[in-house]
Amino acid sequence: MEHKILNLKLKVWKQKNSHSAGRFETYEVKDISSEMSFLEMFDVLNERLIHEGKDPIAFDHDCREGICGTCSMYINGRPHGPWHATTTCQLHMRAFKNGDTIVVEPWRAKAFPVIKDLVVDRTSFDRIIQAGGFISVNTGNAVDGNAIPIEKDKADKSFAAAACIGCGACVAACKNSSALLFVSAKVSHLALLPQGDPERKSRVMNMVAQMDKEGFGACTNTGACEAVCPKEISITNIARLNAEYFLTGLSSDK
Repeated sequence: MEHKILNLKLKVWKQKNSHSAGRFETYEVKDISSEMSFLEMFDVLNERLIHEGKDPIAFDHDCREGICGTCSMYINGRPHGPWHATTTCQLHMRAFKNGDTIVVEPWRAKAFPVIKDLVVDRTSFDRIIQAGGFISVNTGNAVDGNAIPIEKDKADKSFAAAACIGCGACVAACKNSSALLFVSAKVSHLALLPQGDPERKSRVMNMVAQMDKEGFGACTNTGACEAVCPKEISITNIARLNAEYFLTGLSSDK
């Protein structure tokens, strides 16, 4: 792959905290390798800003391997940038052309208040997970993987739902800031397995109640969430959550 050097203009959202007014700041970055990751490019810019005695750009990151879900940024109007099924840390600068202007913003949602610049508070997701509770299974010695027979179709669907990294791109892309793709992935993961059956009714009711309490919007099923999900979580999980919620509501034993 041909190595290129890029000179770019960045328009980055700067905001002291959730109570302060934000604004776009313009930065010029030069001699950027096309093989750098997007976050490495930010590292280079921040090193320069610190050297100049200026405030660096705050952004979230941890694993830089597409696993942790913290590298949440809106890049040129799309969560995580232009590449499909890719987190920001996996996005490389070869996705852009020399002379491009790149606009970078934080997630925009009431339930994700800005902490600083591109960093938002996503602990609302943690509270939804906590509302789901635990599973009452034997936590003794590990059992053989085939000890509990599970249909391959269900196992595959559960595994696919469990791939959700909780990055919040689905919320950022939704016009209503709905968290249903995230919540449905977490509900589906356990609802499809026998280990999750004992608490399946309380789990779906409590997680949906907490989601509403956090201020996330309603789902209108436009599919924007699925389109930008870096792990390609399917919106069929939303249908499964709705079915679980409806059936639990019909049941007298909640």
